[in-house]
Amino acid sequence: MPNMNPSPRYISNLTRETYALILAGGRGSRLHELTDWRAKPSLYFGGKFRIIDFPLSNCINSGIRRIGVVTQYKSHSLIRHVMRGWGHFKKELGESVEILPASQRYSESWYKGTADAVFQNIDIIRHELPKYVMILSGDHVYRMDYAGLLAAHAESGADMTVSCLEVPVAEAAGAFGVVEVDERNKILGFEEKPELPKHLPENPEMCLASMGNYVFNTEFLFEQLKKDAMNENSDRDFGKDIIPSIIEGHEVYAHPFRSGFTDEEAYWRDVGTLDSFWQANMELLSPTPALNLYDAKWPIWTFQEQLPPAKFVFDDDERRGMAVDSIVSGGCIISGSTVRRSVLFNEVQVCSYSTVENAVVLPDVVVLRHCQIKNAILDRGCIIPEGTVIGHDHDHDRARGFRVSEGGITLVTRDMLGLPVGYE
Repeated sequence: MPNMNPSPRYISNLTRETYALILAGGRGSRLHELTDWRAKPSLYFGGKFRIIDFPLSNCINSGIRRIGVVTQYKSHSLIRHVMRGWGHFKKELGESVEILPASQRYSESWYKGTADAVFQNIDIIRHELPKYVMILSGDHVYRMDYAGLLAAHAESGADMTVSCLEVPVAEAAGAFGVVEVDERNKILGFEEKPELPKHLPENPEMCLASMGNYVFNTEFLFEQLKKDAMNENSDRDFGKDIIPSIIEGHEVYAHPFRSGFTDEEAYWRDVGTLDSFWQANMELLSPTPALNLYDAKWPIWTFQEQLPPAKFVFDDDERRGMAVDSIVSGGCIISGSTVRRSVLFNEVQVCSYSTVENAVVLPDVVVLRHCQIKNAILDRGCIIPEGTVIGHDHDHDRARGFRVSEGGITLVTRDMLGLPVGYE
């Protein structure tokens, strides 16, 4: 039976012997124009963070200090953010956050899949001489102590461990890799994004889905990657190829993700669509949100610009600068306008007589006077013309070239407004 309370020294040894590789090269095509100029892991979240900050913070808070960030799709903003916010680690002290751009080290092609992204960086991993390699998805929002995952992997004698989360069968269908386990959590079967996921024996409405986070014994990982690279029929993907090929004949275990912070269900969000991105940001406005960004014991680190405090001006009956049930970040000016149930990132300006409701407003947006905005996502740098109405009439929004999601959220980008576009 695994030790449920391993000693801090034991955990410390495990984390020191681990190299974490964060796969951050994906576009996130279901986010449409929101990822036209940035990779999904560099997308803004929660008022001041980017998605990549969550797996990076989880690593640092878990005691894992050797980290590689694998990039590919439109990575400039991601690389810039990681260099600014995570470039202070000391290699001579055995800690580093290194950026690993796609560089065709073992192939003339760019990364063909998640397994290929790791395979093409084998020499960099080998140089670190880790006992364990932790492979992490770079585009999910969650808090997780990876030390528990490492301890479970080491004590089970596994060759590979897959971090899993219980999700509704309907939600997993066609979206997640689904595992089937025995009473010891040994994986008996794995299907990549099945249309009819196999449910848990004790709950027909739930299944066990892969989070895209894995722990490997290093030499075992190298063997499997080399074998996969020689298979001409492989898609070079962990879910489609590696895991199904090793569950027979090797020790492959699932590690259910449980919240170590509260008694609530573990928080994990994909934010892979406009609706899920908007909803996850809106959830933060709750008095007691499932994701507590104010927990000093498990801080989410990021690059933070030196900005003045948020300012609210004018207190007249006809125009009052105010925000309620909202997150308002540094450098924002709410001038004679009303903000309700919204998330405002850095340096947003909302001018007099305007109302912003149920909106996610990314940095450097200016909302000019007499605008009415609700149920919207405003991309970075948008300048909303005076008198604009957004989110009140979907047909009108579409006629102006804005995108309306299935859930009724209106996305506005600079390109849609005829403004210059570029990297973010």
